[in-house]
Amino acid sequence: MSDAILTPPAPRNEPILSYAPGSTERATLKAALGALHDASVEIPLVIGGRHVRTGETREVTEPHAHGHALGSCHMASIAHVEQAIDASLQAGHDWSRMAFEDRASIFLKAADLLEGPWRATINAATMLGQSKTVYQAEIDAACELIDFFRFNVSYARQLLAMQPESSPGMWNRVEYRNLEGFVLAVTPFNFTSIAGNLPTAPALMGNTVVWKPSTTSVFSNWYLMQLLEAAGLPPGVINFLPGPGAQVGEVALPHRDLAGIHFTGSTGVFQTMWRTVGEHISNYKSYPRLVGETGGKDFVFAHPSADAETLAVALLRGAFEYQGQKCSAASRAYIPRSLWDQVREGLVDRLATVSMGHPADMSHFMSAVIDKASFEKCKQYIEGAKADSACSIVSGGECDDSTGWFVQPTVIETADPRAASMCEEIFGPILTVYAYDDAKLDETLELCDTTSPYALTGAIFASDRYAVRHMTDKLRHAAGNFYVNDKPTGAVVGQQPFGGARASGTNDKAGSLLNLVRWTSVRTIKETFAPPTEHGYPHMAES
Repeated sequence: MSDAILTPPAPRNEPILSYAPGSTERATLKAALGALHDASVEIPLVIGGRHVRTGETREVTEPHAHGHALGSCHMASIAHVEQAIDASLQAGHDWSRMAFEDRASIFLKAADLLEGPWRATINAATMLGQSKTVYQAEIDAACELIDFFRFNVSYARQLLAMQPESSPGMWNRVEYRNLEGFVLAVTPFNFTSIAGNLPTAPALMGNTVVWKPSTTSVFSNWYLMQLLEAAGLPPGVINFLPGPGAQVGEVALPHRDLAGIHFTGSTGVFQTMWRTVGEHISNYKSYPRLVGETGGKDFVFAHPSADAETLAVALLRGAFEYQGQKCSAASRAYIPRSLWDQVREGLVDRLATVSMGHPADMSHFMSAVIDKASFEKCKQYIEGAKADSACSIVSGGECDDSTGWFVQPTVIETADPRAASMCEEIFGPILTVYAYDDAKLDETLELCDTTSPYALTGAIFASDRYAVRHMTDKLRHAAGNFYVNDKPTGAVVGQQPFGGARASGTNDKAGSLLNLVRWTSVRTIKETFAPPTEHGYPHMAES
């Protein structure tokens, strides 16, 4: 092992490719889309480096064309969960003792592979399997995940360099150990980058991982697993385990060697996991680290001094990019009555130009929601708004499941700030607007702060600087990521560490040093060079 104190390459945010007509990246991506569409892939489990086919499979379909199967995915049984945990524990000894620069090199290589030869494949898999447009796939599956890999290495190096002071005659130091046991990573469908980050951030810090991917994003996640293998990830460090969440949890959550949970998903599921951990707290070797991001009911709040045009654009992009299926998507808005007519007109006019369809057609702004359950939930909220006398449909309001799970971008105006679509998380392309009396700014700010149990993202719009300061203070705890004169989506690794509190999670800020410190167990070492040879102290001497 080298004694050199190494500095990894400085990270930079990955540039977003344009995919403009005639560009090389557009042609490469189209070829990848065609190849993956026709491949009919068979997705195995990966346990201890072995590709395991269980025989119990689930069809993998395209949300925008639910009659077309991209392939099939093998499902894990309870026995496979046990095998994956055993493989993780067996790999832990060597992996945790591997030099940091060797672990870091794997993820830096994964970043370079994703930047280059794997970019089109991962983007195409995300577009087909999760119905992302080319731009939404590019900023997620390529750029953000590359950033996670590179910035996590840089932040980890900073963390390892954090050392205590030493007094004369001694050397104080700390070492950052892996957690004892395995980390369970449970990842969501909506961001391929999150699916890549949740298992790899703990692994970078020397932990081994059981990765439970979402069954609705398993197509792209399988290619991520292959990317990590191509980057040199040793067998057993990350074990890929598609399967029913309850079945995985039944074995993993009460396991004595559960060291941590890295989770993104629903509040209900995370609370159930936390409750299960609490019920088994006396059984664990160590207290498990619980890190979770669990969604939101994200807001846009406009002051009367806001610019109506920029507000309309922010609402459209913030609410409807990726069909509103971002944890950070704008779902409720508070607009002063003096601005609402102008904002509504600008929003409706722009929505009239928004096209929706197959993501391989790069002219589209939107595609389908993820699955039938999401489609039915969106439809239920739209029908509920149509039946509510306090609500009216300003734009959209139609659903079509004949070929794919398509829900029109829908704007609801309500006179009831506690209407269901103002309070409850929908996770679809539905924005509800409450037009408030200009004179009731503070009352409405209080309403915004207390309407939802979540506190993930929020945005305010104002040109009056006193108003910006006042609104920022009043909404101090309403969002972990807070935006001024910008939409509440689009956090960039290294620029806006992401996470929220309240029912939105533990706010451990993915893509930052604050997250990585959760995956280490620190040992303090004090070494005294010349230990005392007498037990007495000066005050004991005779006067």
